[in-house]
Amino acid sequence: MLRTALSLIIAAGLAAPLSAQDALQEVAPAIAVPDTGDTAWILASAAFVLLMTLPGLALFYGGLVRSKNLLSVVLQCGAIAAAASVLWVIAGYTIAFGPVTTGWMGGGNALMFDNLGTVREGTLVPESTFALFQMTFAVITPALMVGAWVERARFAWVLAFCALWGLVVYAPVAHWLWGGGWLASQFGTLDFAGGLVVHTTAGVSALLVAMLLGKRDGFPKKLMLPHAPALTMVGAALLWVGWFGFNGGSALGANDNASSAIINTHIAASAAALTWLLVERLALGKPTTIGWATGAIAGLATITPAAVFVSPGAAILFGVAGSMVCYGAIQLIKLKWHIDDSLDVFAVHGVGGLLGTMLLAVFLAPELGGTGYFPGMDMGSQLFAQFVGIGAVALWSAIGTAILALMVSAFFPMRVKQDEEIEGLDVTSHGERAWDIE
Repeated sequence: MLRTALSLIIAAGLAAPLSAQDALQEVAPAIAVPDTGDTAWILASAAFVLLMTLPGLALFYGGLVRSKNLLSVVLQCGAIAAAASVLWVIAGYTIAFGPVTTGWMGGGNALMFDNLGTVREGTLVPESTFALFQMTFAVITPALMVGAWVERARFAWVLAFCALWGLVVYAPVAHWLWGGGWLASQFGTLDFAGGLVVHTTAGVSALLVAMLLGKRDGFPKKLMLPHAPALTMVGAALLWVGWFGFNGGSALGANDNASSAIINTHIAASAAALTWLLVERLALGKPTTIGWATGAIAGLATITPAAVFVSPGAAILFGVAGSMVCYGAIQLIKLKWHIDDSLDVFAVHGVGGLLGTMLLAVFLAPELGGTGYFPGMDMGSQLFAQFVGIGAVALWSAIGTAILALMVSAFFPMRVKQDEEIEGLDVTSHGERAWDIE
């Protein structure tokens, strides 16, 4: 009996620390540790997305304008990228991704990137990595609008307008859909990588600015051909590659979702480029490099909101539909309405993003190869949620853009003088020439 009692006492003594340790773990769970693989992928994706603006978008737009305006476009893209980056650190990030309070904008805990967490909630990456990745989205979105006002907008106005636009229009919309805001939490609106947050905001705003600025001298009677289609095709190719980080990185991890998003991104762009070439062949008699580039971008914009939610077969349909609808939108806006959205920002990015946002609600269905609806949602309710998202984002973008554009114009005129426009912005605004050929 004595031996048995001693054994029980020793066993209890040995067991006590283990029980206490278990209890401690329940009270204070282990701190989340970033996953190095996920972190490396998001850092690489951030570089891919920055590549889309610098130099991808700059070359894409630069080749589409006349040679006398190439440097003005490249400089606008570069200056916007720099301003958007600084303002993202100061206040943009916390507006978009700070703590959810009212659902309209984030709390101000992360001003100047202060108080960033060890791991961003819902991911396995450091919050600094997440903030960097999202910064590159805040860079390219206002830069997309440059295509609407090329060859006539004053540089000072462009820079001031885009700086304010990123804080007033882009950052709140990002919060509504990606930061836990009201569209995502209350209505269930889905936007995987930017159909609404990026393409709708930029597209709607670009169209409104084009209308406020007025037409280029000679539009639409004067033929204004791209001066360097080769640059445009190179720029489009860089955008295509960068989009792997844009959509694949939005999975926020090196996982199957990232692979699925990249596959769908690539196949949609491929289908769209081929469709545009076919449409050109039938309508114009010849396929063109500009057509290939424009078609690819249309497909990329269309698949973006749905890249992780749909099947590769559906992604092909997204690309075909995006190409055909965006082609028609260009004809309508320029040839019928005579709106000088010079490089088709709304017709390609805006219309493509809107189309993909609505198609997502249909092809999310499991019977169509989608990942399935979230609890409490079906096709009808998801269509309603997407429609609400489109209406809210388009309205906010239009109102915010109108107010900001006119407010900034009180300090910096929106448009250069007619003689400066005729001579070209490279020389008159910047004192440089892109090409010095003798």
